[in-house]
Amino acid sequence: MAEREVSVAVLGAAGTIAPAIVHDLAESDEVASMALLDLDAGKAQAVAEAHGAGKATAAPIDARDIGALAHALEGADVLVNTASYRINLEAMRACLKAGCHYLDLGGLYWMTSRQLELGAEFERAGRLAVLGIGSSPGKTNLMAAEAVCRLGPVAAGGVEAIDVFAAGRDPAAPDDGRLRPPYAIQTLLDELTLEPVVLRDGRPEQIAPLTPGGSVDYGEPIGTGETIYTLHSELATFGESFGCRRASFRLSLAPALLARLRELAEAPGEDAAVAAREAASPSNQTVSVHLVVARGGGAASTVTARAVTRPHFGLGGSVVSTAAPAAACVRLFARGALTAAGAHPPERCIDPPLMFAELEARGCAFSFTS
Repeated sequence: MAEREVSVAVLGAAGTIAPAIVHDLAESDEVASMALLDLDAGKAQAVAEAHGAGKATAAPIDARDIGALAHALEGADVLVNTASYRINLEAMRACLKAGCHYLDLGGLYWMTSRQLELGAEFERAGRLAVLGIGSSPGKTNLMAAEAVCRLGPVAAGGVEAIDVFAAGRDPAAPDDGRLRPPYAIQTLLDELTLEPVVLRDGRPEQIAPLTPGGSVDYGEPIGTGETIYTLHSELATFGESFGCRRASFRLSLAPALLARLRELAEAPGEDAAVAAREAASPSNQTVSVHLVVARGGGAASTVTARAVTRPHFGLGGSVVSTAAPAAACVRLFARGALTAAGAHPPERCIDPPLMFAELEARGCAFSFTS
């Protein structure tokens, strides 16, 4: 795409992450207009008014209707899909019909694998689908790519291991009994109840849900936190992208939030639906930390990438951490910095330093140690 102002469609505009993406895009000179699409047009309109800075309009859409979504995408250069990963395939097929680029926040491993199968169709159409460009997956994929690059010659024969660690904390959350999840409750519950996939000896292996991942020191301001293995999209692509023999994803949630999610995981399905309706947004004081540890041919050959996202735009770091990479990806589309076609994870189509520079302007700090 030549450098110009672009028209953007945002699907799932009334969700937890989309308002921050809309706010970010509204402040981006590269964006001319936004169409905010959601089942709840009223809530999408509220997002347009609160965060769109006059660039956004809202409309109702059921993304399961591929034809209707394709019609809504007419004139859009790129779709930012922030809706449930369950409709990722429908959203991609709508983009193919409409002739626009596509990006989403992840496919929870199994969906990502299915999305990659649409790569040939996107390539024939001369369009790019970026699969998983939030905080994790997304930022973490590019941190892994940079860490592998910094391993240098020791990684030439394949990377021994890549481990991803994510944590978020909300120090200002009131003790009122309401859930304040960092993203959609149902996605969190899926991560806690579906069998995680890890790479062992270069092959994917499923392990038990909620398997403890040990204590991890995330550094200030979070410190040490207990982790669990969870199902995540990075594991669907790291093996092929980096030739790594071992890989994992581990998550650290605040103990009270994890305990409540465990209760919901064992409760009837309607309890989770009620909890989702009653959930509140995280406070604007949340902080998100991601670590990616890449190991080469020996214990001494290790690079650790660390990213800390603090509040920005008056929004909490946990939300900004996921929203900022998606918004940055739109700007890179507009500048002509993304030249690949097909369906790819971030590490195969985005230059890490380009993304890091964008995110550093949105409250994220990176460091690399070896």
